Amino acid sequence: MLDHTGFVVTDLAKARAFYDAIARPLGLATVDNFEGSFLLGKGPTDYPYLWIGTLIPSYWIEGSRPGINQMHIAFAAKSKEAVDEFYRIALESGGRDNGPPGPREGAGDYYGAFVLDPDGNNIEACVRGSASK
Repeated sequence: MLDHTGFVVTDLAKARAFYDAIARPLGLATVDNFEGSFLLGKGPTDYPYLWIGTLIPSYWIEGSRPGINQMHIAFAAKSKEAVDEFYRIALESGGRDNGPPGPREGAGDYYGAFVLDPDGNNIEACVRGSASK
C-alpha cells in the first residue's frame, strides 16, 4: 500500500549516522539517493522506502521547516530482541527516549519502543503477534 514517505532533516550527516545505526537491527539499509538525501529501506530498488534529506520539497507550504510537523514512522521488527536492540542502538546513536521497549496497553499482542531522532521525529520499532510475547 505504501510506496514511500519522507521528511526533511537539519543535518544530513547526523541523520545518516543515526539511521545507519538503527537500520541493522531492523533488517534495513541506507543507500545514497542524490546529493542532499538518502533512502532507508530493504534495498536500493525496493519499495516502500523512507526518503531523508535536507532538500526543501516542492510541496512545502510557506513557513515549513524541519521538525515543524513531527513525523511518526513505525518499523516492523522480527522479534522483541530486535526491538530492544533498535532502542539501545538508537539511544547510543543520538536518539532520545520517547518510550522504552515493552507492551502497549490496548494494543493487543504488541511490543514496541519509541525514540526521537536528532530532529525530534518519533521513530518506533514494533513486533506484533506471537513474536511479541
